[in-house]
Amino acid sequence: MKNKLLWRLCAFIAVGTVLLFWAIAWLTNHTETSMSFLDKAHQETLYAYGKEAEKIYLEKGEEALAVFLKEVRTKENTWLAVINSEMTTLADTKMLDEFADRFQIGRSPEWKVHLYFSENPVMEVPFVDDNTHFLIQLPQRMRPGSLLLATRLALQIALPLIILSLLSFMLYRHVMTPLKQLERATKDFADGNLEARAMATMPERNDELTTLAQTFDKMAQRTSSLIYNQRSLLADLSHELRTPLARIDMAIDFVEQDINREQALSRLRYEASTMRELVEDTLTFAWLNTESPQLNSDDFDLVELINVICEDARFEYPDRTLCVSTPECASIEKSSQLALGQALENIIRNALRHTPQQSKVSVTLVSDNNNYVITVTDEGTGVPESMLDAIFEPFFRVDKARAAKNYVHAAKRSGFGLGLALAKRQIAAVGGDISACNRVNKDDEQSNNAYLNKDASATKQTGLMVTITLPKFSNVAFAN
Repeated sequence: MKNKLLWRLCAFIAVGTVLLFWAIAWLTNHTETSMSFLDKAHQETLYAYGKEAEKIYLEKGEEALAVFLKEVRTKENTWLAVINSEMTTLADTKMLDEFADRFQIGRSPEWKVHLYFSENPVMEVPFVDDNTHFLIQLPQRMRPGSLLLATRLALQIALPLIILSLLSFMLYRHVMTPLKQLERATKDFADGNLEARAMATMPERNDELTTLAQTFDKMAQRTSSLIYNQRSLLADLSHELRTPLARIDMAIDFVEQDINREQALSRLRYEASTMRELVEDTLTFAWLNTESPQLNSDDFDLVELINVICEDARFEYPDRTLCVSTPECASIEKSSQLALGQALENIIRNALRHTPQQSKVSVTLVSDNNNYVITVTDEGTGVPESMLDAIFEPFFRVDKARAAKNYVHAAKRSGFGLGLALAKRQIAAVGGDISACNRVNKDDEQSNNAYLNKDASATKQTGLMVTITLPKFSNVAFAN
């Protein structure tokens, strides 16, 4: 469901509003009802007046009753009377005009009193004969609902304010809790903690804020990975530049002292070329790592590209045999001829560089469903199994000793450890995949059995095989 947070907040507000009105209505009715009855002490007082009037009337007569009624009238400052069922007053009392007009007897002290009437009701306490009634207009001091105004203000203003404040606080907590976690993770990340993530402390929920936290974590992961890679790349580049810089210093000293001047100048040219190539490869690697280029603008023939690269490689390595097996054509769409060409050139030259003289390197291209599979196999010494993944990391070399017998011929260099790293990222940029494994001598029976049994220690490694898988129609942006 889209907009989960919106629907959740709407439901919360709707339910909260309904509950608010229901609570106000119920509390108002309940409070007013409970306030509409006389206090128990006042009920007992009225009943006591009635019983005392009955006793005096029966024992002492109307004159004594009149005296008693006058005392109560003075004490309570209200109207009272004793009346029979024929509406005839007794004990020199007088009927209220409005009460007489309604032809009603009063109500019991236990009955509900209407709080919204300005006039106090007439209460009745019947005598034992049920024909005589003690009537008294409710004294003002006994009238219930004295706190009605304050109660109504509390129910209609204070209660909604409290409930709405509570609902607002709950909404605030619901929205701000994940935002606070995201803010904390962002602050930690900005302070240098590259491992800070929002989802690690996020409460369990599934809405737009969770998606925001997940997006932040992806961004943080991508950013931290780039920072770590750049730090490593900078450290490795600094390390790689020290050696040619030291040699340049030595060569300059030789030139200044006129010692082996030609050899020193040759070294200077070599080291300058080495540093230029190293910097260019490093910049290309950093660009692929950080800019996420979309390399999907070319349509070309993969066979033609491989043939051109192999012809150049044969010229540079005339003492190796380069065998190429491809179909007549292999069209590839929405890819990058430049990136793929550089990657294949690095892989093929790497294979030739590590293959002994008079040995063979094989390049094959086959079509597999929607993919092309390119295999480059050399006859070198192979790579330890534990390092097969590491050879695609920048500046990684199995043998870090750089060949320096010929400082002019670039093909004789041992490399910087950037070729395969660049190739992997360039191939990934066009939506492909690359992997490497050691090739074994399957002609030897013992080695073949060891190969089938996965016994690497007993297997005779005779080279490295690099496999590249490319989609025939590529439209994938580079992602680290």
